[in-house]
Amino acid sequence: MTDPLPLDPRVRCGLVLGGLSRDAALHQAREAEALGFDSLWVGDHIAFHVPILESLSLVSFLAGATERVLLGTGVYLLPLRHPTLAAKTAATADVLSGGRLIFGVGVGGEYPPEFEASGVPVHERGARMDEAIPLLRRLWTEDRVAHEGKHYRFGPISPAPKPIQAGGPPIWVGGRSPAAMRRAGTLGDGYVSTMTSPERYRANLELVAKHANELGREVARFGTGALLFTVLDSSYERALARAGDMLSLVYNRPFHDAARKYCLLGRPEDALEQMRSFARAGVRHFLLASLVEPGGFASEVAKQILPHTSALAG
Repeated sequence: MTDPLPLDPRVRCGLVLGGLSRDAALHQAREAEALGFDSLWVGDHIAFHVPILESLSLVSFLAGATERVLLGTGVYLLPLRHPTLAAKTAATADVLSGGRLIFGVGVGGEYPPEFEASGVPVHERGARMDEAIPLLRRLWTEDRVAHEGKHYRFGPISPAPKPIQAGGPPIWVGGRSPAAMRRAGTLGDGYVSTMTSPERYRANLELVAKHANELGREVARFGTGALLFTVLDSSYERALARAGDMLSLVYNRPFHDAARKYCLLGRPEDALEQMRSFARAGVRHFLLASLVEPGGFASEVAKQILPHTSALAG
């Protein structure tokens, strides 16, 4: 029998930021912190079907606009960057935020042109991720680092300053494949999902625990997050239509069936019931991403959902 991973006893709720302007980022970040959200999250791509800001640059900007909330990448496409650059940029964000960074990482691959533009063969993304994650921790903790691997060769170098957090920011591995569960269990400090049902989340977390147990890892506390695209509306069907339309635009393919299976849709009480199912499956950190104009979304979540999140795991 697989021993379960030690989870955070507290359930947290974060907000995924939208918008492309300085003013929009400042407004959303300051509003979310004032309303009581636990965290702010940003997505990442070098290029995509829609415009998107670079994630760690945005996190560093948000660090100066906030004081309390955790700041996370959901998720940073690590294979697109050399690990020395990723480690340096993430360490900078951790320093500027006073040690508030959660470094969510993933392999990507849904937009191959950004791999070609970055000089990275898309079929190498998994192997590069496996090599890069241990390197991040070495670069964050060791005084002199040299490496001779299949994809990366450098050193010795002495990267400084180090992150604020001891050992560096927690690394949460994102993804849906069995390989992602292996990485989360053997290399990660947490797991973050997207487009996953509660049932699949529970099965994924069991697989993560299996890999951790087989390696004999001792984890004091394992982070578990779920990014959930959300449309709050008094009509479920109207919320579904809006979610499907927006996701189809973002991912450049039909998405209405997936929206029905994987999104939080309808009234706040409906969203809470769906979140309760995820909490029972092991989620302890919700990343809510509005699929409509963000105006009013944060305040509605703060009023209707945040007061009830602490009881979800019960």
